[in-house]
Amino acid sequence: MDQLTTQTRHKLPFTPVIIKRGLCYALSFFVILISSIIVFNLGDFPDPLAFVGNFFPWKLAPNQRRPPSGACDYSYGRWVRDENYPIQMYDENCPFLDPGFRCRQNGRKDVEFLKWRWQPDGCDLLRFNASDLLERSRNGRIVFAGDSIGRNQWESLICMLAQAVSNKSTIFEDKGSPITKHKGFLSMKFQEYNLTIEYYRAPFLVTINRPPIDSPAQVKVTVRVDELHWYSARWTGANVLVFNTGHWWNKEKTVKMGCYFQEGGKVNMTMDVMEGFRRSLQTLKSWTTKNLNPERSRVFFRSYSPVHYTNGKWDDGGVCDAEIEPEKNYKKLKAEAWNNQYITDVTKKMTYGNWKVQFLNITYLTAFRKDGHPSRHREPGTLPNAPQDCSHWCLPGIPDTWNELLYAHLLSMEFRTK
Repeated sequence: MDQLTTQTRHKLPFTPVIIKRGLCYALSFFVILISSIIVFNLGDFPDPLAFVGNFFPWKLAPNQRRPPSGACDYSYGRWVRDENYPIQMYDENCPFLDPGFRCRQNGRKDVEFLKWRWQPDGCDLLRFNASDLLERSRNGRIVFAGDSIGRNQWESLICMLAQAVSNKSTIFEDKGSPITKHKGFLSMKFQEYNLTIEYYRAPFLVTINRPPIDSPAQVKVTVRVDELHWYSARWTGANVLVFNTGHWWNKEKTVKMGCYFQEGGKVNMTMDVMEGFRRSLQTLKSWTTKNLNPERSRVFFRSYSPVHYTNGKWDDGGVCDAEIEPEKNYKKLKAEAWNNQYITDVTKKMTYGNWKVQFLNITYLTAFRKDGHPSRHREPGTLPNAPQDCSHWCLPGIPDTWNELLYAHLLSMEFRTK
């Protein structure tokens, strides 16, 4: 009896401890849950899925990506194989294509990558109408500014529109410059419509300068995050502007190459790439609101275009030439580039009053298309051991779909030059 009593006496004190510990866990979980609900209701997230999907949208099942009520979100959907696709908008004989984008002429044998059509969730993507867009843009200017992926999209749009012009000799570069990997800017004139479609090469969108005197020896060049590229003086007055940047915003193309960030007359040696990118977008926002007329200019910021290197990066053996069809499993897509979150934030802040800057989100649909790159089928004269190109796109190809989205958004905005 004494032994049993002693054992019972020793066990009794532990029971309340276990209960209290469980109670603490339950209360902690309850507090976190309530806090989360408050945060989601006070913040910009209509539901918890939006928080996850805002940065990693393809980690959600397709039925969890919900567009705003009544809206068609062309950004999310699936690629559908269609033997009748494309309704041939143009081919590689379009005279306005860079040689590096003419993949089949450069040796690519398969045409399967052209047999896929983008099908948005819950709606249909309007068929691109070149004659309609030309007429809507009459006496106007469409400007693309950014890195060479923006040039991909620019050339695509020119060829898509050119199909509606019977006399191709009425389409020409304003100053007679050849369509090559030009490092400055190009302006294609559609004479019958008095329309120019312009491309400005500005990989960072902001100014690149020599470093100030007395800068540290490792500083070879600086990115002026507080000063928009001097080309911006030419962007004023455009009817449609499509900005893009991102592929140069990494350590490999900045700090490791002696490129640092500058504000005013001083180099900031501790500013990282993400902060430099954020500040440059603020500079773009400030310029846009001060220099553009919202009644005249429709402004788009195109999202990051994914790359598809496997077994290495672009400069250390990465390849993509074995890919002949899109990725079919959204769970295998890489996490969304951090750049997009910054772009989304700044476009939201630029949507007020008469300003409605559009985030042209092509990242998700493009992430599937590992089969659409030039890979080893680069421009004539490229050395056999040169790196594969798994960042740019064959034309015709994926950027055509980007321009279909651009056209659909312009229609929803009732765009027409005045």
